[in-house]
Amino acid sequence: MNRQLLLNLSEITQEEKEILAGHRQIDRALYYNPSAVPARQNEIDSSLVLENGKMIDIRRHVRFVHFPRHTHNFVEFVYMCQGSTTHIIDGRQITLNAGDFLFLNQHATQEILPCGRDDLAVNFMILPQFFDTAFRMLGNTESSLRSFLISCLTDKNTGGNYLYFNVSGILPIQNLAENLICTMLGDSPQKRLLSETTMGLLFLHLTDGTDSIRAVGGSYEENLMIRLLSYIENNYQSASLTSFAKEQSIDIYSLSRIIRRRTGKTFTVLLQDRRLAQAGFLLRNTCLCASDIAAMVGYENTSYFYRMFRKAFGCTPGAYRSET
Repeated sequence: MNRQLLLNLSEITQEEKEILAGHRQIDRALYYNPSAVPARQNEIDSSLVLENGKMIDIRRHVRFVHFPRHTHNFVEFVYMCQGSTTHIIDGRQITLNAGDFLFLNQHATQEILPCGRDDLAVNFMILPQFFDTAFRMLGNTESSLRSFLISCLTDKNTGGNYLYFNVSGILPIQNLAENLICTMLGDSPQKRLLSETTMGLLFLHLTDGTDSIRAVGGSYEENLMIRLLSYIENNYQSASLTSFAKEQSIDIYSLSRIIRRRTGKTFTVLLQDRRLAQAGFLLRNTCLCASDIAAMVGYENTSYFYRMFRKAFGCTPGAYRSET
């Protein structure tokens, strides 16, 4: 990795200065929502670690301190720039060395042991909607990585919550990781598009290195949900619960119960989430009017599309376009 970039990443942060001065624990105010319900008291909150409106952000892992067991309400990718860090993920200990990747979905539990001054890890904090471009670049080819990304869209823990990539010897992956870090730390007006595209290229290379992937297998229901989410991903304009149930030779009632149990959502909500994510992408990257976009993503009623969009994003399509 570029020496100047490593020097920048190695600078002692204010949080680390306080730790070295004697405050031997993390500052919870930086990570946890004090008003969270008891079950989420140890869940790192995206509203605190991602700037308002961002779908992806980057933060250097805090050194010199034990980071206690926690979860996230976002997706996290850890890239080891230099040295090593030891993580306990869902009860399993994993040591990341320079060049390794660790991907965690929202359901993984994580604990991080203290690391030293020369151990530099970067955390990418990502909302699931960000993966829209990467998904299209991956295409329909089945892979552990693609299944993992689909699992990031669910609200419940279905197993297979992390992927570990031992890819330090694969030069294109290391180059893309460095490019992604530089893009995220920079101030390019095209930062978001560059980040999405670079992430997609990174995923393509990681998919080629399947021998370097370690993941947890799934049950019938888990695999059924992966197929369902893949079906929605590729057929969101016209997808229907009836068609998928027929394709999978399962009755609609049983399928609906499995979907609710495994994702915490109904088929309709999952489909709507995908359509609105695509609408957001088209608003950011095309000059199409909102009514045309509504029709393209599967909404026949434009007024209903506007209502659902405002509910999901907190603003109108026009305001969303101008803000991004």
